[in-house]
Amino acid sequence: MDEMTRLRELRADVPVPDRAALAPGRQRLTEAAASGRRVRRLRADWRVAAVGAAAAITVAAVLGTQLGGAAAPSRSGPASTAKTLRLDSPAEVLNRAADALEKQPAGPEPRDDQWIYTRTARVASQGGPNGSSVGPVTYDPDNWVPYDNSAAAKNGKDDDHRTARQVWRAANELPDDPARLLAEIRAFYPTGHTAESPPEGKAQHSFRAIGLMAEAYPVAPAALARIYRAMATIPGVRVTDHLVKDAAGREAIALTRKEDGSHERREILLDPHDFGYVGMRFVVAEDYTYKLVGGKAEGPTFKLKAGQILTSEARIEAAVVDAKGEKP
Repeated sequence: MDEMTRLRELRADVPVPDRAALAPGRQRLTEAAASGRRVRRLRADWRVAAVGAAAAITVAAVLGTQLGGAAAPSRSGPASTAKTLRLDSPAEVLNRAADALEKQPAGPEPRDDQWIYTRTARVASQGGPNGSSVGPVTYDPDNWVPYDNSAAAKNGKDDDHRTARQVWRAANELPDDPARLLAEIRAFYPTGHTAESPPEGKAQHSFRAIGLMAEAYPVAPAALARIYRAMATIPGVRVTDHLVKDAAGREAIALTRKEDGSHERREILLDPHDFGYVGMRFVVAEDYTYKLVGGKAEGPTFKLKAGQILTSEARIEAAVVDAKGEKP
């Protein structure tokens, strides 16, 4: 029996996870299982495959979940920023970040013939059933996507897929008013309307969508500042009271929100020095036990602890380059 068949049988009776956790990460992991080769095809707006508890555990049980990492590069920016920043209010953190970003000069929009280069690190939960270890899934951390990736946008099946050019221009047109800005971002990244991709609550939709735009590259500093100010107004958003580690081992600020009807929280990670986007995580919010059910037989039991990282990704480097294969 091949891995994809096993995955489908294990997944058959598991509750459908919300759309925020699904594509494109699920596709990347299942491709890796089916082919046994390194997965090279990545989209410009890729997100970690934190398939909620159910699907993340299913993938871990079938594939193994250590997705690799990378050495942490040095960071530029005033070292004193991280030491003096108070992490006791998301509004204080995000408005301070916005103030800093508004002072940064805006670069020119990339040309349509240029490429967006990104290098990423990704890590998922390293535990199998009841703490057992599981094997690795490899990936290619370097990725090049055309700035004007119109052909892929037209052929893509993911409703959240947007080209770098679409995001740059949409972000620059966002209004200053947080409520209007959030409404426009929700329209840009719409919620689901089917059983497989069910609709989200307004606050969860806002946090997911704003995270997608914040992680896009490039986004003008002034536009990112408006995004951060609006993020601070989303109900349920919190800030972790200490710096956390991203998938590359670097310290980061974690803006969090517990997923509706779930035991996990989504985290958007910011650089504590210059407040740029550096990654995201899905983290267990409370202790719970999950039993995997597939077909006629019950599967293994997973005991998950509050604070356990289900999936994490870090953007190590991003740049506009003139050709595919070129690095800054």
